[in-house]
Amino acid sequence: MGAVIPEHKIQEVIERVDLVGLISRHVELKKSGREWKACCPFHQEKTPSFYVVPEKRFYFCHGCRASGDAVSFVQRYLGKTFLDAVKDLARELGVDLEAEQDPSMKERQQIKEATDLAAEHFRAMLWQQDEGRAARAYVASRGVSEETAAAFGLGWAPHEWASLADRFQKTGMLEWAAKAGLVLKRPNADGYYDFFRSRLMVPIRAPEGRPIAFGGRLVGADEGPKYLNSRESRLYNKSETLFGMDQSRDEMRKRKAAVLVEGYFDAIGLHQVGVRHAVALCSTNLTAGHMQVLKRAEARELILLLDGDSAGLAAVERLAGPLLAAGATARVALLPQGDDPDTFARRVGQEGVEKLLEGAHPLTTHLFASLLPEGKAASFEEKMAALERLKPVVGQVPMGLVRATLFSAVAEHFGWRPADVEAALRSKVPLPKPAAHDAPPSTPNRPAPPLEKPPPPLECFYVGAVLREPRLMARDTFRVCDELSHMGLRMALAHATSGHGAKDALFESTEAVKRGIESALRQLPSDPVQLEGSFLAICREIMVRRIDERLVYIKRATEQTPGAFDLTEETRQLLAERVELLALKKRVLEELKPASSGTKAPMQPV
Repeated sequence: MGAVIPEHKIQEVIERVDLVGLISRHVELKKSGREWKACCPFHQEKTPSFYVVPEKRFYFCHGCRASGDAVSFVQRYLGKTFLDAVKDLARELGVDLEAEQDPSMKERQQIKEATDLAAEHFRAMLWQQDEGRAARAYVASRGVSEETAAAFGLGWAPHEWASLADRFQKTGMLEWAAKAGLVLKRPNADGYYDFFRSRLMVPIRAPEGRPIAFGGRLVGADEGPKYLNSRESRLYNKSETLFGMDQSRDEMRKRKAAVLVEGYFDAIGLHQVGVRHAVALCSTNLTAGHMQVLKRAEARELILLLDGDSAGLAAVERLAGPLLAAGATARVALLPQGDDPDTFARRVGQEGVEKLLEGAHPLTTHLFASLLPEGKAASFEEKMAALERLKPVVGQVPMGLVRATLFSAVAEHFGWRPADVEAALRSKVPLPKPAAHDAPPSTPNRPAPPLEKPPPPLECFYVGAVLREPRLMARDTFRVCDELSHMGLRMALAHATSGHGAKDALFESTEAVKRGIESALRQLPSDPVQLEGSFLAICREIMVRRIDERLVYIKRATEQTPGAFDLTEETRQLLAERVELLALKKRVLEELKPASSGTKAPMQPV
């Protein structure tokens, strides 16, 4: 579909277009007070019931219920898609949509398409009878079933130097693949070679399920590191990505918790036995970005499932700082010596893993016990050594209540006064730097785009229902899709209904739109019959609100009328429109009545 058009630019197109001039090219409009009227171009009628309201920038037909703005008129009358309608109007108005896009958007789109092709290529190679035999044997040796391997999109990068590069060459996407880090330029010759070779490929996906990078495990070869990961790109930022989020989000929301492991196959192995709220780091560090990803998935508690050896203990110290800095509720579960999460899961099954997780200790309890096992009874030298190891942890915790409480907890475990612990820990500990703003500062030549307005909850429910079940669009007899006021939601709907699917629609959406739709999806019923009932109720509610808004406007415009014999032509038209609107409202309530009279629109998202 191409890059996403910024919402504020679509809004600019709608505000700048001369709606009367646009529609009058196709329909003979006549002035009627502050509005224009005509016989509707969308159905046969003898009495005009089609109104254009330039003040509100929308049109409305009381007969066939067609309504919307300039973009929806072009869509409906000329049979254009949403994006094509926007682009046509923008071209006519001289609005340069491309210039307003982030300069990186084109590159991001190219990397996305190259990554999609690579994921499909690797997946096909894995299941080829001869080519993928060694990789499939390795997958089986890790206890991963074919069903789980397919769910995680596992693939195979062949031994050949240019298996993927040749495919990109044929499709004209070689430069895009280079930007994605999938192919590298040959140092002493023309052409490119594959970055991943002789590797079992693990796609790293965005929470919506879109592949954004890869991890590769060496199989059947001796050259190169055991694990190799994609480099960061416009699409992939490892400090904001957790492996397995696309498979784990639903379970996280149910449990309000997440299990964090350090390896891709650790997460896959846990999912294999039924522990489906497990995710893995794509790097060695846990960041504020990771914590935000977990927060959006409503994971209020994080359980660290780590190896029981020294590496696992070191990981606790490494991860404690960011967790304490975020004020997160975290616990630690250590595996028996010699086990890692996937081998342990295979041996004890889901019940055994769940039992281990239930016995996890609070993060600070575990941290203090591992640093100073004897607590108050430890020697002075042992306590000072433990404090030295705590300094990097404390250095990541910002000034405030969490930091002060941490000092008090350390003091209690060490048997010292809080003031003495604070003084010892503060020595040579750099104070945490203030968090940088999420958005980069605007440059003098490019002002920051306007802040995105949050999408209306009811419209989020409409889009969420269609994303879950696209066939519901056929039940939208009143074309509520044209009534959506939020351009970000209309963009998401355009993606979902153009063959790209719900996951791609969410992947391309802004954070505000994504949050609104995801909140709606969580509240919409999963049963198809109940979902259809809710969808009809949502359509009814949106239409009734739109009609009521117009009725309020008419009431205000006509309530100063002096008498029945002194009505102006404009007032007569408004009163006639009021009668038509009341009749339309009755039809909407009757025609969009769900099969179950008790069906209501879902709760408003929070």
